[in-house]
Amino acid sequence: MKTTAGRFFEDYNVGDVIEHAVPRTLSGGERALYHALYPARHALASSDEFARRCGLASSPMDDLITFHTVFGKTVPDVSLNAVANLGYAEGRFLAPVYVGDTLSSRSEVIGVKQNSNGKSGVVWVRTVGTNQHGQDVLSYVRWVMVKKRNLDAPAPTPVIPDLAPALAAEDLIVPDGLDFTDYDFTAAGDAHRWGDYEVGEIIDHVDGVTIEEAEHMLATRLWQNTAKVHFDATNRPDGRRLIYGGHVISMARALSFNGMANAQMIVGINGGAHANPCFSGDTVRAWTEVLDRAPTSAPGVGAARLRLVATSAKMGPLRDDNGKYTPDVLLDLDYWALMPQ
Repeated sequence: MKTTAGRFFEDYNVGDVIEHAVPRTLSGGERALYHALYPARHALASSDEFARRCGLASSPMDDLITFHTVFGKTVPDVSLNAVANLGYAEGRFLAPVYVGDTLSSRSEVIGVKQNSNGKSGVVWVRTVGTNQHGQDVLSYVRWVMVKKRNLDAPAPTPVIPDLAPALAAEDLIVPDGLDFTDYDFTAAGDAHRWGDYEVGEIIDHVDGVTIEEAEHMLATRLWQNTAKVHFDATNRPDGRRLIYGGHVISMARALSFNGMANAQMIVGINGGAHANPCFSGDTVRAWTEVLDRAPTSAPGVGAARLRLVATSAKMGPLRDDNGKYTPDVLLDLDYWALMPQ
């Protein structure tokens, strides 16, 4: 038997370390295609000259290119037989990634819990992405619901990891040399500084993008994500392909440019939930709530904690009276970004 059906829930044990296959060297092609798939326009990830003015050697890759590349490596081993990707925590962007860097991924199983139906279970993994120099560039925890192969397989002893509700501002990694004291607000496309955003403020990003079947499958293939639910229309009872959650994250982040163009770098993911499934034909819109602000030691650089919400309708309530996400909420992402002071 030379082929594999992938891992099922009973194949995971706490403490397992998985070295994921197929390292990936990133080029300008990934950046160009990323900007073709999403309305991404943040200046730091678009212009070498802008990046040099901000103290970097050249323009880094969009942070979500790094995330998707590292994530994609894990799919054949972690979520090939997933029912759903449930959430994220403790995400830290540890170093910028540049054109020519080669990324590899490894994951450690840190939790398992069988569902009450006995047909699936939740697996928690901590994934680390590493560049060609052995330097860690990204670390995050995610949890995913995975089918069982053998319904008679005994349930494992539940282990649920204790995860931080949010990253402390002092634990954020600001890239070496980053300096916003000579920041070009005209080139960036927005005059609003870090201090212009008040905690509790909500920004409606106004624009919307309708998800197309071909585009989301192209995007998912770009990151070498092989999860069956995104491609195989026979994999779900309703015959619909589920949109990769990362596609929604990138779409919402790109839409947030209108109102938050100066949130230039993602440095932390405190938590995230794919609240409801997204399908082809849905129109994604986004809004942001400012949760916190913190200074950094880098000249002219401030950190903002932001809640990015993607919806399939116009801006409205996040949760209903019972505390559940409303049906139109697709994504609830809590993250830290760096902005000019």
